[in-house]
Amino acid sequence: MKLTEKQKAFCDYYIETLNATESYKRAGYKVKSEDAANAAASRMLRNVKVRKYIEERMKQKESERIASQDEVLEFLTRVMRGQETEEVVGFTESGPVKEKKAPSTKDRVKAAELLGKRYALFTEKVNVSGNMGVVIVDDIKADDSDED
Repeated sequence: MKLTEKQKAFCDYYIETLNATESYKRAGYKVKSEDAANAAASRMLRNVKVRKYIEERMKQKESERIASQDEVLEFLTRVMRGQETEEVVGFTESGPVKEKKAPSTKDRVKAAELLGKRYALFTEKVNVSGNMGVVIVDDIKADDSDED
Protein backbone atom coordinates (compact mmCIF):
# COMPACT_ATOMS: atom_id res chain seq x y z
CA MET A 1 0.00 0.00 0.00
CA LYS A 2 1.55 3.25 -1.12
CA LEU A 3 0.73 6.42 0.74
CA THR A 4 2.25 9.82 0.22
CA GLU A 5 4.33 11.32 3.01
CA LYS A 6 1.51 13.73 3.83
CA GLN A 7 -0.99 10.87 4.01
CA LYS A 8 1.30 8.96 6.37
CA ALA A 9 1.76 12.08 8.47
CA PHE A 10 -2.02 12.56 8.56
CA CYS A 11 -2.47 8.96 9.73
CA ASP A 12 0.18 9.25 12.42
CA TYR A 13 -1.25 12.52 13.72
CA TYR A 14 -4.75 11.05 13.61
CA ILE A 15 -3.66 8.04 15.68
CA GLU A 16 -2.11 10.46 18.17
CA THR A 17 -4.95 12.98 18.43
CA LEU A 18 -8.06 11.26 16.98
CA ASN A 19 -8.90 14.66 15.50
CA ALA A 20 -9.09 14.43 11.71
CA THR A 21 -9.16 18.18 11.01
CA GLU A 22 -6.21 18.92 13.27
CA SER A 23 -4.31 15.98 11.78
CA TYR A 24 -5.01 17.24 8.27
CA LYS A 25 -3.58 20.64 9.12
CA ARG A 26 -0.55 19.27 10.98
CA ALA A 27 0.27 16.95 8.08
CA GLY A 28 1.02 20.01 5.97
CA TYR A 29 -2.03 20.23 3.74
CA LYS A 30 -3.01 23.73 2.69
CA VAL A 31 -6.20 24.89 4.34
CA LYS A 32 -8.41 27.59 2.78
CA SER A 33 -11.04 27.50 5.52
CA GLU A 34 -12.02 25.43 8.54
CA ASP A 35 -14.97 23.94 6.64
CA ALA A 36 -12.72 22.94 3.73
CA ALA A 37 -10.28 21.32 6.18
CA ASN A 38 -13.13 19.41 7.85
CA ALA A 39 -14.39 18.13 4.49
CA ALA A 40 -10.93 17.17 3.23
CA ALA A 41 -10.08 15.41 6.51
CA SER A 42 -13.35 13.49 6.35
CA ARG A 43 -12.58 12.41 2.77
CA MET A 44 -9.11 11.37 3.87
CA LEU A 45 -10.58 9.06 6.53
CA ARG A 46 -12.81 7.43 3.90
CA ASN A 47 -9.79 6.64 1.70
CA VAL A 48 -9.38 2.84 1.77
CA LYS A 49 -5.58 2.94 1.81
CA VAL A 50 -5.51 5.52 4.60
CA ARG A 51 -8.06 3.62 6.67
CA LYS A 52 -6.16 0.36 6.22
CA TYR A 53 -2.86 2.02 7.22
CA ILE A 54 -4.47 3.48 10.37
CA GLU A 55 -5.94 0.08 11.31
CA GLU A 56 -2.58 -1.66 10.85
CA ARG A 57 -0.74 0.96 12.92
CA MET A 58 -3.35 0.72 15.68
CA LYS A 59 -2.98 -3.09 15.80
CA GLN A 60 0.80 -2.71 15.91
CA LYS A 61 0.61 -0.18 18.74
CA GLU A 62 -1.80 -2.39 20.65
CA SER A 63 0.51 -5.40 20.36
CA GLU A 64 3.45 -3.28 21.56
CA ARG A 65 1.51 -2.22 24.68
CA ILE A 66 0.35 -5.67 25.76
CA ALA A 67 2.79 -8.30 26.97
CA SER A 68 2.77 -11.59 25.12
CA GLN A 69 2.54 -14.94 26.89
CA ASP A 70 6.20 -15.59 26.21
CA GLU A 71 7.18 -12.21 27.62
CA VAL A 72 5.26 -12.87 30.85
CA LEU A 73 6.71 -16.35 31.23
CA GLU A 74 10.25 -15.08 30.56
CA PHE A 75 9.83 -12.35 33.18
CA LEU A 76 8.50 -14.80 35.79
CA THR A 77 11.41 -17.13 35.04
CA ARG A 78 13.94 -14.31 35.51
CA VAL A 79 12.31 -13.35 38.83
CA MET A 80 12.28 -16.96 39.98
CA ARG A 81 15.98 -17.30 39.15
CA GLY A 82 16.83 -14.02 40.86
CA GLN A 83 17.96 -12.39 37.60
CA GLU A 84 15.55 -9.44 37.80
CA THR A 85 16.48 -6.52 40.00
CA GLU A 86 14.53 -3.57 41.28
CA GLU A 87 15.72 -0.18 42.33
CA VAL A 88 15.04 0.64 45.97
CA VAL A 89 15.84 3.67 48.06
CA GLY A 90 17.97 3.11 51.12
CA PHE A 91 19.01 5.63 53.71
CA THR A 92 22.51 6.27 54.96
CA GLU A 93 24.04 8.95 57.13
CA SER A 94 24.67 11.04 54.02
CA GLY A 95 21.07 10.74 52.83
CA PRO A 96 18.98 8.57 50.51
CA VAL A 97 20.80 6.17 48.19
CA LYS A 98 19.36 4.17 45.29
CA GLU A 99 20.49 0.56 45.12
CA LYS A 100 19.66 -2.51 43.06
CA LYS A 101 17.99 -5.32 44.92
CA ALA A 102 17.39 -8.91 43.82
CA PRO A 103 13.90 -10.34 44.32
CA SER A 104 13.13 -11.61 47.81
CA THR A 105 12.62 -15.29 48.46
CA LYS A 106 8.90 -14.58 48.81
CA ASP A 107 8.83 -12.97 45.32
CA ARG A 108 10.83 -15.83 43.83
CA VAL A 109 8.50 -18.41 45.36
CA LYS A 110 5.45 -16.53 44.04
CA ALA A 111 6.98 -16.45 40.53
CA ALA A 112 7.69 -20.19 40.78
CA GLU A 113 4.12 -20.78 41.93
CA LEU A 114 2.69 -18.82 38.98
CA LEU A 115 4.91 -20.74 36.56
CA GLY A 116 3.91 -24.01 38.20
CA LYS A 117 0.24 -23.14 37.78
CA ARG A 118 0.84 -22.30 34.14
CA TYR A 119 2.42 -25.68 33.53
CA ALA A 120 -0.10 -27.53 35.77
CA LEU A 121 2.64 -28.83 38.08
CA PHE A 122 0.56 -28.56 41.23
CA THR A 123 -2.76 -30.07 40.18
CA GLU A 124 -4.77 -31.62 42.97
CA LYS A 125 -7.75 -32.41 40.83
CA VAL A 126 -7.55 -35.34 38.49
CA ASN A 127 -9.35 -34.89 35.23
CA VAL A 128 -10.99 -38.17 34.33
CA SER A 129 -12.96 -38.51 31.19
CA GLY A 130 -14.67 -41.44 29.63
CA ASN A 131 -17.97 -42.75 28.45
CA MET A 132 -19.64 -44.96 30.99
CA GLY A 133 -23.23 -46.05 30.88
CA VAL A 134 -25.36 -45.79 33.98
CA VAL A 135 -27.08 -48.94 35.17
CA ILE A 136 -29.77 -48.77 37.82
CA VAL A 137 -30.34 -52.00 39.71
CA ASP A 138 -33.49 -52.36 41.80
CA ASP A 139 -32.30 -54.66 44.56
CA ILE A 140 -34.80 -53.62 47.22
CA LYS A 141 -37.12 -56.48 47.98
CA ALA A 142 -40.73 -55.69 48.33
CA ASP A 143 -42.14 -56.20 51.84
CA ASP A 144 -45.19 -58.44 51.46
CA SER A 145 -46.14 -58.53 55.12
CA ASP A 146 -48.59 -56.05 56.54
CA GLU A 147 -47.26 -55.45 60.03
CA ASP A 148 -49.01 -52.34 61.26
